[in-house]
Amino acid sequence: MYKRQIGKKVYWLGAVDWDRRLFDALIPLPDGTSYNAYLVEGSDKTALLDTVDPSMADTLLAQLEGVSRIDFIISHHAEQDHSGAIPYVLEKFPEAKVVVSPKAKGMLMDLLKIREDAFVTMEDGERLSLGDKSLKCIHTPWVHWPETMSTYLEEDRILFSCDFYGSHIATSELFVADQARVYEAAKRYFAEIMMPFRRVIAKNIEKIGTYDIDMIAPSHGPIYDRPAWIMEAYQHWVNARPDNLVALPYVSMHGSTGQMVDRLASALTRQGVQVELFNIAVTDIGKIAISLVDAATIVVGTPTVLAGPHPMAAYATFLANALRPKAEFLSIIGSYGWGGKTVDTLSGMIPNLKVEVLDPVLCKGLPSEDNLKALDDLAAAIADRHREAGIK
Repeated sequence: MYKRQIGKKVYWLGAVDWDRRLFDALIPLPDGTSYNAYLVEGSDKTALLDTVDPSMADTLLAQLEGVSRIDFIISHHAEQDHSGAIPYVLEKFPEAKVVVSPKAKGMLMDLLKIREDAFVTMEDGERLSLGDKSLKCIHTPWVHWPETMSTYLEEDRILFSCDFYGSHIATSELFVADQARVYEAAKRYFAEIMMPFRRVIAKNIEKIGTYDIDMIAPSHGPIYDRPAWIMEAYQHWVNARPDNLVALPYVSMHGSTGQMVDRLASALTRQGVQVELFNIAVTDIGKIAISLVDAATIVVGTPTVLAGPHPMAAYATFLANALRPKAEFLSIIGSYGWGGKTVDTLSGMIPNLKVEVLDPVLCKGLPSEDNLKALDDLAAAIADRHREAGIK
């Protein structure tokens, strides 16, 4: 794809990866992704902001044909989907300096073996002059690595935000056209890589909020030419109380746990509590992550396998612990054949979650009437806790 103008002497470069379906050998990409780089031409100097994944370096190099010189390569983030093509760009423009935050320098030397004298480090708030255009460095740590920064083009009021406000979408549209589609993709993106750091991200949101921003140009997904709505969405995801919602990931081997899940879901609905079910055996884990952004309660449903939780249920519990959502309550439901330590095992896997653990409901074999009544009681307890906590 050719380079495309987004402002006066400001261009989108990069590559659209229509076929990629997995990121970091972990994160599903149902809609592919893009690797966005940007070219800013000043009256005196030219800067390239980020590069692309190494697998698509040829696309970026083709877009740079006709560019006579690059003085600066600004690397916002050391991860290879952003920085991986820097060595190729340096081969083409050996005079260029790699502009980074102080923490990124060592990372890029380790990850890409870039020589030390190629770097220029920038402190928070420091400016880089291109002549008639000025780029201001904004340190935005933990969105989503500790070295991450953003760049603000002062004259054009464009924020080059790196992973901040990004979304994994492969599209030929340069700017956001389908806001609903981008909202879900951006929420998934936030949930999967940024939610664990939301307290630090809250401070970054405050810092970014002091700038007049007409456009946000992220490193993945389409550009926000009307950025207010995505900034408001981040405010909500980071700072708002959780919703009156139960996220219920589960797995059922022979139907017993499935019956319990259905009963609990019905009871919660009668109690006025929204519930979202996720059969872990077939569910995209990104959907679970999206639900965890808002859920006040997590309930894990699992059968017992070799005296412990089903491995898929353990994986979902591990995921929730790693993502550190805002949930305030947690419980466990499931079935067993002869016994086990399912509750103890799963309870020991959530040290990062600051939750009240509600009494679990386990049954031997198929659920009895007493078990079903206990599930009704659990639904009532969840509804009561939500009301007491002021969750609506």
